[in-house]
Amino acid sequence: MKTLNICIDIDGTITDPYFWLNSANAYFNKNLTVDEITQYDISKAMGVPKSEYVDFYNKNKFRLHGKEENIRKDAKKVIQKLIEEHNIYFVTARDKDLEILTHHYLKKNRIPYDNVFVLGTTYKVDMAKKLSCDIFIEDSYENSLQLSQNGFKVLLINTNYNQMQLNENITRVFNWEQIHDIIDKMLLQQETM
Repeated sequence: MKTLNICIDIDGTITDPYFWLNSANAYFNKNLTVDEITQYDISKAMGVPKSEYVDFYNKNKFRLHGKEENIRKDAKKVIQKLIEEHNIYFVTARDKDLEILTHHYLKKNRIPYDNVFVLGTTYKVDMAKKLSCDIFIEDSYENSLQLSQNGFKVLLINTNYNQMQLNENITRVFNWEQIHDIIDKMLLQQETM
């Protein structure tokens, strides 16, 4: 029997958080750098109206999510270790029409999982409850805050756009090896209780 139910976001968490930047710069005729992306809301980060960003995203989402997202260093290796002992559930806010592409992307990159939930909304609390989530790995500060305020432990993977103050249920992490170490420590603490 597997030990923990681990919920993992996809975009910006197992993938490069700035995968969209080159395409958005070209589309909006901008020259922003990664260091300038200090907001999660891409329209605000790019300084463009929300409607223009939505138009860009809708025109490009299949290419962006299918071909331009690179996997973060060590994410695949760590997830391959974690799935040996734990349930791995990907919980993403991606649009519902990206569900097949999401499964294909994970399989193509040999990222193992027990299930994938493409929500079409940024609200993940209900799914975390349904999955009896023990720990949620996320890059969005707002999602992390919602989850943590509902009693979930969150590992917030560090980005330029999530530098706000954390509460006691959120731990900032800087790489996937650190995520693995924290989960191992959680298990040791559970075993000694």
